[in-house]
Parts: sequence; C-alpha cells; structure tokens
Amino acid sequence: MTPETLATLHATAFSATRAWSEAEFAALLAQPGTVACGDDSCFALIRVTLDEAELLTLATHPARRRQGLARSVLNMAEIAAADAGAASMFLEVAEDNTAARALYDIAGYAQVGRRPGYYLPKDSAPVAALVLRKQLIGD
Repeated sequence: MTPETLATLHATAFSATRAWSEAEFAALLAQPGTVACGDDSCFALIRVTLDEAELLTLATHPARRRQGLARSVLNMAEIAAADAGAASMFLEVAEDNTAARALYDIAGYAQVGRRPGYYLPKDSAPVAALVLRKQLIGD
C-alpha cells in the first residue's frame, strides 16, 4: 500500500476529524518497525518497538463497514506484531466510537487508561481517548 492510498482511505474513513496526510503516512512507513496490513478497503498501521506494538490507526471505507474487514485486518496486524516480537499491543480509541470499541472488546482488548480531551472533532467538543491493551504472546 502506498502512502497515497493510505491517506485517501484515512480521509474517507475519518471525515469528522483531521485525516493524516500522504507525507505523514510516508514518514511513518519509513520508520523501523512500522507495518501496514490490509488493502484499499480497510487497513491497519502498526509500529513495533521491542516487545510492544501500537495500533496507530485502523481505517475502513464507510461503504465496506460491518463486513468483518476491520476484524480481519486487526487479526493480521496482531499476527504481524507477534511475528515481529511484540508481546502486547496498545491502541487508543475515541470514547464515543461505539463501533470501534465493540470491535476491540470482541478482539480481547482491555482498558488500561483514559486521556481526556485527546481527540478534537471538527464540529464538536473534544473526546477522551481510551487506552486499550491486549496480550499477544506469553504472559
């Protein structure tokens, strides 16, 4: 996947917030340990550092939501993270994003923190981020 493809889908999926630019995706992909999983309908971007992985973003085209794509791509990302040596994966999700929270709950993520006012939607008040974690290997 190219930075352009990632930026286009991210902008479509996150139209209510500031989407990441092609340059931002290019810079992230150039960093060691950064992996993109998926295709132009749904992708996850992770970064693995030592024994931890972070889900940087997961985006699904609005017309392709509720088809199991995000769950499949999340699973691919978890496998890629574990294969790279990560024992756990962290992510942040908007407190009011019930669909994403349901996905992460089903996938086995648990809340380990909360960041008030973290997300800044274009036309509404700031929203807290929930920090979630999942053990991938070992314990």
